[in-house]
Amino acid sequence: MTKNVGSADKVFRIVLGLIIIALGINFESLWGIIGIVPIFTALIGWCPAYLPFGISTCKTKTPETK
Repeated sequence: MTKNVGSADKVFRIVLGLIIIALGINFESLWGIIGIVPIFTALIGWCPAYLPFGISTCKTKTPETK
């Protein structure tokens, strides 16, 4: 499993997840549980939705030329 979630993307996902959970609590809705998904993908650094599109927000390491 190659990491495909960069650091800025991780911060965004954690904030978004917390907002979704807070809204779920505020409106007393079970839909707030969905906020766990972006938090989980941020913590593991891998998003399965990026795979079909070949997206990666990680900085790529370029091989050094000698």
